[in-house]
Amino acid sequence: MTMNNEILDKLNELNIEYELVEHPAAFTMEDIAVANLSSYGHIAKNLVLRDVKGTRNMLVVLHGDKRADLRLIRDEIQSTKLSFASDERLKKFLNVSKGSVSPFGVIYDTEKELEIYFDSDLKNEEIVGCHPNDNRATVFLKFSDLVKYIENSGHTIRFIKV
Repeated sequence: MTMNNEILDKLNELNIEYELVEHPAAFTMEDIAVANLSSYGHIAKNLVLRDVKGTRNMLVVLHGDKRADLRLIRDEIQSTKLSFASDERLKKFLNVSKGSVSPFGVIYDTEKELEIYFDSDLKNEEIVGCHPNDNRATVFLKFSDLVKYIENSGHTIRFIKV
C-alpha cells in the first residue's frame, strides 16, 4: 500500500498507539459499513467546508452516524452560508483528495488556516478511526490521542453540538 507515511511517522513520533487496518477503498460511510470497520472503533465523518465568502475554511469532524447538516453546523460555528471545499482546497490544506479527508492531514496546514471543529459527541468514544489521508486504510486510536495529534500540529479544536 502506498499511503502517506508522514502521518504514521508523526503518530509514532508522538508515541501514540494505533491500529492500522487496510481495506478496499472506502469513499462513503456505506463503504465503511461493508468493510465492517466499526468493529474496531467508532468511525468519524470528516468534512472540509468554506464560507460563502471563501474567507473561512473549516475541518469538521462529526460522529460518523450523524448527517452533515450544514445549516446546523453554520449556526454552531457562527458562519455565513457553508459549502464543501474544492479539490484545490483539500489539497492545499490537508494534502488529500475527495474520499480521503482526514483530521490527520492538519500537519500539512502549516499556516494554520483551517479552523478545526469536533462534534462534542465524539468525546464519548474511546476509540475512533480516521483515514491516514488514504481511503484504503483506517487508523484506530484513542480519542484523546487524536486530540493530542491535532493540538501538536498547532491547531485548536473547538467542540460543537451537531
